[in-house]
Amino acid sequence: ANANANARPNQPAAALSFSRFLNHVLPFLNSILLINQLNHVVVIAAGVRSCGYIYDSGGGGDGAKVPDLSAGVMRGLEEFVEADRQLSKGGERATESSSLASLLSGSLSLALCYIQRVFRSGTIHPHPRILCLQGSPDGPEQYVAVMNAIFSAQRSMVPIDSCVVGIQHSAFLQQASHITGGVYLKPQQHDGLLQYLSMVFATDLQSRSFLQLPKPAGVDFRASCFCHKKTIDRGYVCSVCLSIFCKPHKKCSTCGSDFKQSPADSNSKADGKRKTPDA
Repeated sequence: ANANANARPNQPAAALSFSRFLNHVLPFLNSILLINQLNHVVVIAAGVRSCGYIYDSGGGGDGAKVPDLSAGVMRGLEEFVEADRQLSKGGERATESSSLASLLSGSLSLALCYIQRVFRSGTIHPHPRILCLQGSPDGPEQYVAVMNAIFSAQRSMVPIDSCVVGIQHSAFLQQASHITGGVYLKPQQHDGLLQYLSMVFATDLQSRSFLQLPKPAGVDFRASCFCHKKTIDRGYVCSVCLSIFCKPHKKCSTCGSDFKQSPADSNSKADGKRKTPDA
């Protein structure tokens, strides 16, 4: 979740403050480690300008004591927020962008890289999954990077679970959970967030087939145009590289292909320009 987005002034009363958010998330992470001694938790924070690892329960190595989760997460989070603010140059980024979208694409990429590193180590055979806890709105400019990460997770058979605690639904996370076979949830009552997390996301992948997990009413499959980075309902697609544009172009800005006019359109324009013969 984006700490800056949860701390905005004049936010609606339904928004969940970041401190209350942590009060629910930290006990949930502790419960994951208590369920099974083989469980492994890695926490990745996503800010406005950066993302990074802030806690790794296996950071001590084999046989080493598991680092204290609450203290480790809080310490790593403080360092991360300070570093992200330095990159933002005192909030300059926040004033330029009204959405304050966090780097979802970067955090998904970090999670997938960590999972691949564990896969290739050969020491254990895990059943990994990614849980995205998001409180900030989507950033349409990240559409291509997010979709690439989603398809990479699908290819690696890594489900992406999503829990949105912001005001609006997340089209990115709806598509991520739908494509990878994960669970998407937007809790109605933020005061019961810990219960939502424990009942829905604490179950292992094998046990999910025996449970009736919540299903989204629908999935927002709208894409973002490559020219203005805005979410669109209808657009124009390049037949070569599948780039999406909100307006017709003579040339694809991604692959450089020329868009030729169809004969039907040419004939209709020619008929429109043709003068009516005199009687």
